[in-house]
This record gives sequence, C-alpha cells and structure tokens, in this order.
Amino acid sequence: MPRISDLTPLGVASLALLAEEPMHPYEMYQLLMARHEDRLVKVRPGTLYHAVGRLEENGLVEATGTGREGNRPERTTYRITDAGHQALDARLQAMLSTPVNEYPLFPHAIAEAHHLPASVVKELLEERVEALTADLDFLVRAEATVTAKGLARKYWIDMTYQQAMRRTEIAWIRGLLEELGKGHLPWDEPLPAPTDISHKPKESLGKRS
Repeated sequence: MPRISDLTPLGVASLALLAEEPMHPYEMYQLLMARHEDRLVKVRPGTLYHAVGRLEENGLVEATGTGREGNRPERTTYRITDAGHQALDARLQAMLSTPVNEYPLFPHAIAEAHHLPASVVKELLEERVEALTADLDFLVRAEATVTAKGLARKYWIDMTYQQAMRRTEIAWIRGLLEELGKGHLPWDEPLPAPTDISHKPKESLGKRS
C-alpha cells in the first residue's frame, strides 16, 4: 500500500465516490461535475482515468467487469477494496486534523503588493472583491438548490465553509481598501527601475580620447 500522504486530492475524491457504489471512471467524472466538486479538485476525464489506474495498481480499487452501452466504447467498472477504505479513512483523518500550508497565491501577492502603486492595488483589489462576490452568490444559489432537493447537509457542508471563507476575504479586502482610501496605511510609490549603464548606447558613455 502507498504512503497515505501520496494519496492525491483526486485520488481521495475517486475513492470517496467508489465508497458510495461501484462505477466506471466516466460516470465518476459526470458525478463530480454535477456536484461541482471541480471547485475542490482539478479534474478532467483523462486525469481521472489515470488516477483510477494508479489506485488499481496500488490495490485500493479493483475492476468488477467491463460493459458497453449502445455504440459507446467499453467501460470498466471499479469498486473500492478493503485497503482502499482504510487508505481513504486514514487520509481523511489526516486532512481534517492537521493544518497544512498550501502556499495560496493571494497572501503571497499581498506580501509583495507594495511594489505596485497604491492606485493600482486598489483597482485590482476592487476587481477581486467583484469576483469573490460573484463566487459567493454562486455558492449561495448552489446551497439553495441542494437544500430544495432535500440532499443531506453532510454531503455539501463544504459549501458553507467556502461561503464563510469568501465572506471573510471580502471583509478583509474591503477593510484594506478603506485604509488605503483614507490614507491610514502609508504607501510609498514604487521607486523607478534602476538604469543599467551597461545597456546605454555607446554614444551616451562619452567618446574615447
């Protein structure tokens, strides 16, 4: 069995689907997209087939048979093994209990934003707030949809987490925008790039005597 830390997010999602019931990879892909789980893991049909193949190589899933529907290509159905259940449980426990620095881009960008003029930073942050607000609206509508369908909350609790994170980020950015707008956060304009004399035309370096 591979190390638990080697189980990728897509591997976890695949095992979780097969823990519900046996299915073939394309069916798994359709279900992931229907549940909007592509917001949580990067998934394409090709990468999903590859992930299931690796799980099979490691004994975490096994093929149960191959079937064909109409003129479609043959598709192999997989089910999770006992080892797969153990690996899934162990990986989920580690993911839930242990914070990991995933090196998100936004904190890095904020740390280096002083290299840009304050006016540019404000404009970009306002664009980000608009995008985050649209994303939050989508999550709220998605919650209303699954609630109306009677889907148990335990299956979409991640939506409420993502809503909370969006609201927190929006509030933080708006606070920063207010500080910048009122001048409460001193912001020196970036210095001009140094001139490299070695790249000047020879005429500007003076004539040789």
